[in-house]
Amino acid sequence: MRVASALVSGDEATPKLVETAVRQALARAGLRSAGSVLLFLTPEFSRQAQEAVTAAVRAASCLQVAGGIAAGVFTEDGWALDRPAAAVMVFGEGMAFAPVDEEREQAVAGGAPTLLCYGSEPGSRPRQSARRFGGSFAGKPGASALVWQAGRVSAAPHCALAVGGPRVDLRVSSGLSLLGPATIVDAASGNELVALGGQSPLASLRGVLPAEWHELPLHRLAAVLIDDAIGGDTHAALGSGLYREVAIVAVNADGSLTLADPVERGQRLAWAIRTPDSSTSDMQAALGRLAADSSTASAALMFSCIGRGPYFYGGEDCDLALFSRYFPGLPLLGVYASTQFAWNWEGVNRSLRNSVVVALLSAEGKKHVQSVA
Repeated sequence: MRVASALVSGDEATPKLVETAVRQALARAGLRSAGSVLLFLTPEFSRQAQEAVTAAVRAASCLQVAGGIAAGVFTEDGWALDRPAAAVMVFGEGMAFAPVDEEREQAVAGGAPTLLCYGSEPGSRPRQSARRFGGSFAGKPGASALVWQAGRVSAAPHCALAVGGPRVDLRVSSGLSLLGPATIVDAASGNELVALGGQSPLASLRGVLPAEWHELPLHRLAAVLIDDAIGGDTHAALGSGLYREVAIVAVNADGSLTLADPVERGQRLAWAIRTPDSSTSDMQAALGRLAADSSTASAALMFSCIGRGPYFYGGEDCDLALFSRYFPGLPLLGVYASTQFAWNWEGVNRSLRNSVVVALLSAEGKKHVQSVA
């Protein structure tokens, strides 16, 4: 499978910049034209998105150009935020992305064993059988997603592509570090967590944190609801993706906590924290397992939370640096997304936050490695 990526940034968002990126990727792949193209652009291209996509179509001599506008983009060569940039990946024979009607999950050219999904979050659609990975993103917070496929900007704010040809190996890094085992929820009312393990939720949380932490870093802490399918092993549930992360919204005077999502009595809940150190450690473990599973990868796609990129790591993307260490020279295309999509150990599709989804594409065979967070 002949594939390559390119990242080109500049002072102005012009179709010429996109054309340059596509031509660089074609030259790296040794191709005169592409069979499929993935193109992600920064928000500066929002006003001339179709012109940019058309430039990619012409430069690649290929109508199968898909992608969208995200807050930031990256490849194995680096990342771009807050300036005009185009990140592109071109594919020769042996790889195809077929547009899919997500409501029926029917690909234009047959069944869809794996779907690459991007744009706005699918929302309340019925659960479907096809495995999904990708990300939800828009150029700016609160803006509608701007996406394209088959060389044209879509009227809908989301797209899905059936991945045809390569095997897809998937891993997820949640970046979370558990602060203790899961405890049974004694009382809850909607989003209010009232009692946990025989004490107030605030007392439970403070009990697993250093005593000197008088101010709780709520932006780094999370409640983790554990799936009972894994039994009593909290760490195994986190490692298999059988969990749901819930943000802590507020600490109340009575010791209860307000969570971002509803919680129910009888659920098992653990406290966790996400720091730069815990995130790099978790990413390293995920990439190590992925490298062991996929020794013949031809390319990779990565969907990273905007909260896990350079803003989180103090001006550098440590997750991207770790990827390059484990997979030196492997073509990579990625975006910074607000939500990430991946399937878990049981094959159930999930929406994630503050995570990194890494998918390796290999020319050989058909295999789908379980997602591990």
